[in-house]
Amino acid sequence: MFRQIIIGVAMAALAVAQDKVPVRVTVTVDAVHGRPVPELQSQDVLVYSGRERLAVTEWTALKDAQGGLELFILVDDASSMSLGGELADLRQFIGNQPENTLVGVAYMRADSADVVQGLTPDHAKAARSLRLPFGRIAAGSSPYLALSDLIKKWGTCCVRREVLIISSGIDPLGGFGPENPFADTAIAHAQQAGIQVFVIYTPRAGHGSHSFWQMSWGQNHLAQLAEETGGESYMIGYQAPVSFTPYLKDFGEHLKHQYALTFLANPAAKPGLIPVRFACEIPGAEIIGPSKVFVEPVPTGDDH
Repeated sequence: MFRQIIIGVAMAALAVAQDKVPVRVTVTVDAVHGRPVPELQSQDVLVYSGRERLAVTEWTALKDAQGGLELFILVDDASSMSLGGELADLRQFIGNQPENTLVGVAYMRADSADVVQGLTPDHAKAARSLRLPFGRIAAGSSPYLALSDLIKKWGTCCVRREVLIISSGIDPLGGFGPENPFADTAIAHAQQAGIQVFVIYTPRAGHGSHSFWQMSWGQNHLAQLAEETGGESYMIGYQAPVSFTPYLKDFGEHLKHQYALTFLANPAAKPGLIPVRFACEIPGAEIIGPSKVFVEPVPTGDDH
């Protein structure tokens, strides 16, 4: 009788799982109050969509052979020339990446991403492609349109993907206020593609470098972009950072503590994004991930 009960429970669980859709996402484990980052196990991880808890089926540390990464550094060509003092730190950061990290460099120009160096394992080559921003205001009128363009050009991939944006976030096309349609669209594109976005604030050339109205909304939209894609935003006031070094160090630490997380979500009638949140059973640790993930419908017998 006991064996029959166990078999019945297993079959019921299988039936439920068959009605679900697997979703794979990259998340970061972080520690609070400066504690060491713990090594979490799958049973420590909680995933929710609304009030519903979703079953976790995979939890793989993205390190060593599993740590493949495609990283684009996207620089706003409308940035102030003060960015030139940070290029050495950026080149060193690129040079310090593991062998299985491919690095690309692109510049935001005319609402698009000008890829000056495609993804390459030659880190020295990628580092050499960095240059001073042009500083022309028309060069980067919408950083969020440029990010969407980069994601479109990127295509699909089977490893984790990250973008490091260096920009003021100022977007005259999207306007200055709580709503920016281009930022919202870029966030949705990144979430659908499974790309985490990290940002470093740097002042814009021209009037934007001393307009508190523009700078404030630029930083707000950058922070929203990072938060909703599972990344981090780095900024200190409205001035140029003294050094990118502490920001790049923290970004590197995030990359070292990332995991591939797969969970089972309810199928959608059509492909789309669903809200999710992540929690952890271990005190002093937290899981950072996107606010929404892309879910495919359950395949039917008519699908080929």
